[in-house]
Amino acid sequence: MTTPRLMPVPDAYILDAHSIRFGHPMRDCRVLYYCCYHHREGMRRPPPSPRLRAPPVSVSVSVSIPLPRFPLLRRRRPPQGARIHLREMDACFSTQLIDGDGVFNVLGLENFMKEVKLGECGLSYAVVSIMGPQSSGMVYYLSSFILSCLMSSLFYPNTIVHQFPFTFFFTGKSTLLNHLFRTNFREMDAFKGRSQTTKGIWLAKAHNIEPCTLVMDLEGTDGRERGEDDTAFEKQSALFALAVSDIVLINMWCHDIGREQAANKPLLKTVFQVMMRLFSPRKTTLLFVIRDKSKTPLENLEPILREDIQKIWDGVPKPHAHKETPLSEFFNVEVVALSSYEEKEELFKEQVVSLRDRFQHSIAPGGLAGDRRGVVPASGFSFSSQQFWKVIKENKDLDLPAHKVMVATVRCEEIGNEKVASFTADEEWKQFEEAVQNDYVPGFGKKISSLLDRCLSEYDTEAIYFDEGVRTSKRQQLESKLLQLVKPAYQNLLDHLRTRTLEAFKESFDKSLEKDGFAVAARNCTQDILEKFDKGSEDAAIQQVRWDPSKVKDKLKRDIEAHVASVCATKLSELCAKYEAQLTKALAEPVEALLDSASEETWPAIRKLLERETKTSVLGLESAVASFELDEATQKELLSKLGCHGRSIVESKTKEEAARVLIRMKDRFSTLFSHDADSIPRVWTGKEDIKAITKTARSASMKLLSTMAAIRLDEDGDNIENTLSLALVDTARPGTTDRSIQSFDPLASSSWERVPEEKTLITPVQCKSLWRQFKAETEYTVTQAIAAQEANKRNNNWLPPPWALAAMAILGFNEFMTLLKNPLYLGVIFVVFLVGKAIWVQLDIAKEFQNGFLPALLSLSTKFVPTIMNILKRLADEGQRPAAPERQREMELQPKSSRNGSHSNVISSFLASNPSSCSFDGGRALETEAPRGFSYMMVV
Repeated sequence: MTTPRLMPVPDAYILDAHSIRFGHPMRDCRVLYYCCYHHREGMRRPPPSPRLRAPPVSVSVSVSIPLPRFPLLRRRRPPQGARIHLREMDACFSTQLIDGDGVFNVLGLENFMKEVKLGECGLSYAVVSIMGPQSSGMVYYLSSFILSCLMSSLFYPNTIVHQFPFTFFFTGKSTLLNHLFRTNFREMDAFKGRSQTTKGIWLAKAHNIEPCTLVMDLEGTDGRERGEDDTAFEKQSALFALAVSDIVLINMWCHDIGREQAANKPLLKTVFQVMMRLFSPRKTTLLFVIRDKSKTPLENLEPILREDIQKIWDGVPKPHAHKETPLSEFFNVEVVALSSYEEKEELFKEQVVSLRDRFQHSIAPGGLAGDRRGVVPASGFSFSSQQFWKVIKENKDLDLPAHKVMVATVRCEEIGNEKVASFTADEEWKQFEEAVQNDYVPGFGKKISSLLDRCLSEYDTEAIYFDEGVRTSKRQQLESKLLQLVKPAYQNLLDHLRTRTLEAFKESFDKSLEKDGFAVAARNCTQDILEKFDKGSEDAAIQQVRWDPSKVKDKLKRDIEAHVASVCATKLSELCAKYEAQLTKALAEPVEALLDSASEETWPAIRKLLERETKTSVLGLESAVASFELDEATQKELLSKLGCHGRSIVESKTKEEAARVLIRMKDRFSTLFSHDADSIPRVWTGKEDIKAITKTARSASMKLLSTMAAIRLDEDGDNIENTLSLALVDTARPGTTDRSIQSFDPLASSSWERVPEEKTLITPVQCKSLWRQFKAETEYTVTQAIAAQEANKRNNNWLPPPWALAAMAILGFNEFMTLLKNPLYLGVIFVVFLVGKAIWVQLDIAKEFQNGFLPALLSLSTKFVPTIMNILKRLADEGQRPAAPERQREMELQPKSSRNGSHSNVISSFLASNPSSCSFDGGRALETEAPRGFSYMMVV
């Protein structure tokens, strides 16, 4: 049987288990249907058509198909994955945020925040919105298609008409959001007609995206329901999305790239212009999603799209502050491309999954929503959104009514009163008036002039047909009233300008001081600030009147001069304090050390030190204040003040030392009396001349007193030292004291000769009193030294008196001669001498007797027996030690006399060969162990 062929539909290709493509001579279209079986014969897959953009629509059509080639088709149940996807979409809590009439759903947004627990997110959330034309689909010639099927059944009677369920899919904004964020926004149903499915603004929560991501679906920008002229809501919703969202998806079709009349161009122009006027610049990510990407690579499409966006940006009128601001200061532009959902469903889904991954952790640095400046906490999202929408809704151009009725002079006055009332009630004027109360408003003059011009122009328009003289007179009255209303605001503006410029001067002046001199910085900053004030006053000037700002400028000059003078005084005070501190540090300790030495060169050295350090500090201060450009008198006063400060430091330090002069005198006396010339403490052995030492120490103390008696910073001669020496030290000579007292007491006065009273630190009377106290407190030290010397003499005199020694020599002469005549006695005496000497050294008898006779006897009595036993024990030990064989043989061969004569040589050789056997006891005795049991005690 021959298979019939459909004439209007020349080709039919089965693509896969779910899709079939029908060729049509006028336009290609794709039809997707669900079935259980498909044609089993292999057929070629046609290339995808770039023109296919079909929105989803379900339609039931009848088509003729030969029975042998196509079995009966049945509807297929949704797969398990689709049911899971539906459950995920139920958790997105989609809510209509703003309805089609522009009413904000406050209660719905509060419930939505509770459901998604948005208040717990803090700053960890992002807002994504999408805008662009509504769902784009192709014009389906369904009537032609159905007619073709019917004609084929007439021409081929062997065919049977079967009913097939087909579903046409459209891919618009809502479809993209549903696939990308797993939301459940409503999509267009083509079978019910091509109309808007998204009305107003809808809000939902993205599923399984961290952090919490809110998704807004906006009404399409090219819907026919609102018409071409009613685009206010579209602009408002777009502005709302830009204000609230961190990421804005721009849904556009691939064929719109490079087209001059693309769907999104007017919208972007309006958005760019009004965005800068309503809101401060904010980094928002614009993610352009290119739909139904053709074979053209994205690398070629992206530059074209960016060029189109840049052209739109360059063509948008901008405020003066943003004339040169690039687009990148307001937006981060990203571009992605998605394949056609109908032609390449699997690839489309893969690309959507890849795009979805970019929304994970989008608020991290470098993410799509990485710019977190000015983020509103999640708990305030509802209130913030309401206020944004309120501002956007109220921001309409206010067109004042124009009346064209001509009346007489009363009517002109009425018109003038109306204009004054209109001007007073004008929202823009109220905003200016309120803003001027708080701060300086840039462009005040032009804006107020524009308001006045508009008000006067309206007056002229309404009163154009009235008498020219009356109209002109009333116009002047109207202008005068308006200027009276504006003048307080103008005065406030100038006051704010003066305050701002003064603050700017202070800041600029502080920075300039870091790199420039004081006078130069003050001069340059003053000139710059006055120029800035002039520009500000020109900016505030109103064209209708020329108010003179010179009074405010003069006040600004006075404020600047007062500030400069204050800073100058502060800086000079800091410099003076700095150099005074340096001078104090350089003088205080050296002056104290010089006064402590109290010699004849003390005050000359202090004067030299003062002159040197003062000169150094004065030169430093003079160099430091050079940048201030001070007048000569002021500079001399500062330098003189620094010099006086140096003298005051010396005087104050001298007064401090004079208050402790008695302590210093006693320290000086103690140092010189108790220590020798080498600073070694004295031992009063009886050989020292205590009287001479005392006189020397007291003379040094007297010199210290004379040094502290007066301030000698000027080289004026005085005889203070001679007077004190004559009255205090030389009184010890016989006859001197009596003659001084009888004739004249030089210390019986309250002032020194040739010394002014203000330079006197210690008066003569005070010197006499201090010396008397000094002698009384040091007398004890001298007495103790004399007593120590006498005691030392007594302790060292342990030998018997000379007469006892003479008696012993006379009475013991016979015994002495007997010893000399008997050598044996002499040897015994020698041994006894050695033993006695050893005992003397071991017991340190001389040292013991220095502590007194009775204590020495008691101490020696306790040590005598142990010492004797120790000596005997050592002798016994030496006697038991065997002699060396060689040494013994030599001793046997030598004669007795030779052995006795060489005894000292043996000891010497033993000492040379056995140094370790010798022990020294305090430098007084040397005990040597010799061979053959001999023990020798050698006195060192």
